[in-house]
Amino acid sequence: MTRLAAILFLALAPLAAMAEEVVAGLSQSRISISTNFDGSEILIFGAVKRESEIAAEPPLEVIITVQGPSRPISVRRKEKRLGIWVNTDSVEVDAAPSFYAVATSAPWDAVITDVEDLRHKVSIRRAIRSVGASITGSEDFTDALIRIREGESLYQTNIGAVTLDEDTLFSTSIRLPANLTEGDYSARFFLTRGGRVLDVHDTVIAVQKVGLERFLYNLAHQQPLIYGLLSLTIAIAAGWGASAVFRYIRN
Repeated sequence: MTRLAAILFLALAPLAAMAEEVVAGLSQSRISISTNFDGSEILIFGAVKRESEIAAEPPLEVIITVQGPSRPISVRRKEKRLGIWVNTDSVEVDAAPSFYAVATSAPWDAVITDVEDLRHKVSIRRAIRSVGASITGSEDFTDALIRIREGESLYQTNIGAVTLDEDTLFSTSIRLPANLTEGDYSARFFLTRGGRVLDVHDTVIAVQKVGLERFLYNLAHQQPLIYGLLSLTIAIAAGWGASAVFRYIRN
């Protein structure tokens, strides 16, 4: 009988895990970057869909992440030699998110285990791929990259920022800075119990340049020669105009 019970438990465990699912939404699914764009804030909310009552222990937790397009990046160390700051060692990071924010409903150790974090790449460090690091000490370079981008509000860790009501309704807000990279941003929702991920839901936020920003961006990438000539013409015209103003003031 004990063996039969163990078999039934193993067979029904996946069904129990699927008994709770995320139903999520965003206050806006498209962000427009214009010349006067100074950042935006998105409200993220949702609910937990249940097929049956779930035991209260361990408690349900929620993790929400928003990730921008990933790009390769070189991280360099500067050292002062002979009174001059110069680049020394460097590490090639295979892919680092241009923006990454993670918010949780409880302390980190309570919402997810290291194994699940490694599997789903939830934390900022796990989201950065640096398997191609060519020198030792690449951990320090990853820390430096995270520290720099945290200072620019491009990497955010908001512990306890997700409000979870009666294990059913949840919400949080993510601040998007002005220096966003254009592209598709991925919003992910994780339901966890005892540090184990029960369900994952994904949605996309489109971030696009509009107006003059869009025109200049397309011109620079699609017609670089025309963009360079236009920039040179504007610079010459601005210099001539400033010189004319100064001559007029002197006279």
